[in-house]
Amino acid sequence: MTGGEPRRLIRVEVDTRYLDEQSSPREGRFVFAYTITLRNEGDVAARLLRRRWLITDANGKVQEVEGDGVVGEQPHLQPGQGFRYTSGAVLETPVGAMQGAYEMLADDGIAFDAPIPAFTLAIPGTIH
Repeated sequence: MTGGEPRRLIRVEVDTRYLDEQSSPREGRFVFAYTITLRNEGDVAARLLRRRWLITDANGKVQEVEGDGVVGEQPHLQPGQGFRYTSGAVLETPVGAMQGAYEMLADDGIAFDAPIPAFTLAIPGTIH
């Protein structure tokens, strides 16, 4: 084989925001939206099969979430192609964190994980 092993690389970027209108701090309900942008920076097309999340609030409570696809889809990304979606999380505290991985299947039959780096969910002004 010439040229070596094909690269399988999905870049994950995250943007978050606090949803004040859906939150109820007195009742311990803090709602956040997160927008994920996936980009296939590898050499092989790949499909997102499953997601795994660890969601931790400021009290140390951890929720594990896993399931097929994202927002009802299993996007198939050609090299250079991107996919963006928005979802949400509800915490019992004004600050928390999320991290995880997407289970991917490349068109060459190789399964691999695309890690989702840890990111913070916080009401604006609570973290300086």
